Amino acid sequence: MIQMRTMETLLGGQWVAAGEWLEVHDPSDTRTPVARVPALGAEEVTRAYDEAEKGFALWRRTSPFERARVFHETARLLRERAAEIADAVVTENGKTLQEASGEVQKAADFFEYYASLARTGYGTLVHDARPETRTSFHHEPIGIVLAITPWNDPLLTPARKLAPALAAGNAVVLKPASETPTSGLHLARALHDAGLPAGVLGVVTGRGGKISAPLLEDPRIAAVTFTGSNSVGESIRSSLADRNVRFQGELGGKNATVVLADADLTAAVKAVVAAGFGQTGQRCTATSRVLVERSVYEEFTGLLLDAVAALGLGSRETDTLSVGPLVSTGQRAGVLADIARAVQEGATVLAGGDTPKEEAYAHGCWVLPTVLGDVSREMSVWREEVFGPVVVVRAVDGYDEAVEEVNDSDFGLAAALFTRDLRAAHRFAEEADCGQVAVNTTTTGWDVHHPFGGFRDSGSAFKEQGTEALRFYTRVKTVAFHFGS
Repeated sequence: MIQMRTMETLLGGQWVAAGEWLEVHDPSDTRTPVARVPALGAEEVTRAYDEAEKGFALWRRTSPFERARVFHETARLLRERAAEIADAVVTENGKTLQEASGEVQKAADFFEYYASLARTGYGTLVHDARPETRTSFHHEPIGIVLAITPWNDPLLTPARKLAPALAAGNAVVLKPASETPTSGLHLARALHDAGLPAGVLGVVTGRGGKISAPLLEDPRIAAVTFTGSNSVGESIRSSLADRNVRFQGELGGKNATVVLADADLTAAVKAVVAAGFGQTGQRCTATSRVLVERSVYEEFTGLLLDAVAALGLGSRETDTLSVGPLVSTGQRAGVLADIARAVQEGATVLAGGDTPKEEAYAHGCWVLPTVLGDVSREMSVWREEVFGPVVVVRAVDGYDEAVEEVNDSDFGLAAALFTRDLRAAHRFAEEADCGQVAVNTTTTGWDVHHPFGGFRDSGSAFKEQGTEALRFYTRVKTVAFHFGS
């Protein structure tokens, strides 16, 4: 029996409650709430920005070496508390324990990485045509950043955004997903305990319908960074269109893996299973489309179905072959509706396609790992993001058709190719119209120092991760010094 936890939120360096509470449920068994967090209102949102204004005035002038010290201590505390935090991720999100534990470690990696960058000056000396003049440009923080983060990586995505934003000297107001708010609060606790000054980070927990408007309408916002659905992302972008506010959106994907006839089929199947069913398919870089050269289609599909049959269900096991539940009953209903629509349009269920029938899963948000065949390029399941444990497979006649199919999408986040042909590999790296391209490895798994983001409807022009992330969170100032008479 999981014990109910009550967590306060961080405003102005203090842990505060509220008159209302937001309940959090375990998606593996939704009958009983497992945690509650404050359901804040407009008044608390204004307070968060008031405190951020004061925090930014201090933090922007804080030594970069002190920022780095806070980050190193934050990483240490995350690792020290890894078991507790991973359990929170499992309980509110449904990931397997192994997936949640990896998320904690990678969140710590973000702070260690940006600690090193915080110690590095962001600037360049440039020549000046004027005599006896030295000119340089440097990067400085932009102000208060609103970070809106999703439920699928409830610790990792806040870390991905907070680390570069804070390293650059900004203040951040964090709005974690209402389904999974406790992971973000654990991160805030680590930053607070590491010595982050009051107001530099505020966490606004609550129901989006109640606090979205005051969060987005505050005139003090310099930038909004958002990860989530295209519909919400486009709504936010539109609301900011007539304001001088930067927008960074990491949105949807419909990622393809191509398997050519000369590929190592065993390795390709392993990668597709990991990328398609890891995190129950609930990640933007998940492989959801598989294009297989026709001569090996039957062999590959047989190997894939054998591998899927070996997958078990369970969110607390450490077994790498376990698949957890979807995050909520609403998400489960959406995925099942996508599968039913695909079948209605003519697709064939090769594996899964339904919920498990065992009593142990009756009260959870479970969907069996699903493989669909007989799918055409016109079907919705081929073109629209499902965001669940659903992989569709199609046969193609060679490399050229495969690349055409990869690029025939509104999205452009990630794609992978499996081949032993070096020429095909280099062509794919150049011709795949995606922000993240992999050869003989998964569409998932990009490290903290790898610039990350997609093209077209998959997101905005600003990349996350690596040094590229700092471009979004900084502005450039050019300074000339004349030292002559």
